[in-house]
Amino acid sequence: MSTNLTYYHVASDVPDNNPDIAVVIDVLRATTTISWALFNGADSIQVFSNLDLLKAKAEEWDANKRVMIAERGGKKIDGFDLGNSPLSVTKQMVQGKRLFMSTTNGTKAMQKVQNVENLFSMALTNRKAVADRIISMNKKEILILGSGWEGTYSLEDSLAAGALASYLIENNSKEVNIVNDELNAALALWHFWKEDILGCLKTATHGKRLTNIGNYEDDFKCCSQLDHLNIVPSQIEQGIIRAS
Repeated sequence: MSTNLTYYHVASDVPDNNPDIAVVIDVLRATTTISWALFNGADSIQVFSNLDLLKAKAEEWDANKRVMIAERGGKKIDGFDLGNSPLSVTKQMVQGKRLFMSTTNGTKAMQKVQNVENLFSMALTNRKAVADRIISMNKKEILILGSGWEGTYSLEDSLAAGALASYLIENNSKEVNIVNDELNAALALWHFWKEDILGCLKTATHGKRLTNIGNYEDDFKCCSQLDHLNIVPSQIEQGIIRAS
């Protein structure tokens, strides 16, 4: 059985028909943060697009067993424990806790495909782990969704989509079909930038946006690490992600 790969760079383009697997990418920074939080021992991450709903659900939990994460426009929202930085979700902060998380783009993209049976969160840092899981599952239809920026194209998410597709093509014993032009473009982007991932992230519009609002050099370095974590964040029930 061959595998069909499709990439959409914004959630609004995703058709209603469900694939076998969906992979959501938000390199700067939600899916990188999710990967590091789970690596550092977070019990689970519940994602929200609505901040009021996040607060209501978080209040149902013991305050000592929860962390509230919220970001809009790259900045932490007042009244929440953390913003959206992979460096902030340290073992001391998150181990054994449920994270309640809402970001500008990434958590919204996850909600768009939350009905897919097999839903994974991926960043550059855990590309190989997610790709190897996909290969082991031997499914036919795989959708890759970039979170973009408020409904527009994102260079860094497309870079990661190309990185995933490249790995699947090179390491899958079965035929891999690239279904749409968006993914062919993402593959070309990956081959152009793969020796300078950090440079790509800083060139991206969102990278420049982060640079303009603060010193995110360490975040850039963290988000540009390729195949660094052996973590597969998987949706275990609607809106809730755990390492698997």
